[in-house]
Amino acid sequence: MHFKEIITGIKQRRESLQVTQETLASLSGVGLRTLKQFESGKGNPTLATLQKLGDALGLEVILTVKNKTVDL
Repeated sequence: MHFKEIITGIKQRRESLQVTQETLASLSGVGLRTLKQFESGKGNPTLATLQKLGDALGLEVILTVKNKTVDL
């Protein structure tokens, strides 16, 4: 899953809970400007930022890393 899909999920959750961007920014400790940029598809959130947003919305953020062997 790409960051854009994750942010879309966060935005959908925020809207389904009827939480404003201002309220989510306050609850999560993420700047309002930063949140607005993410939701508009700009910027790349850090994992820490995604965790803060997820925590504030009652979401669990799970990162899966896939290992691939590359022969050079």
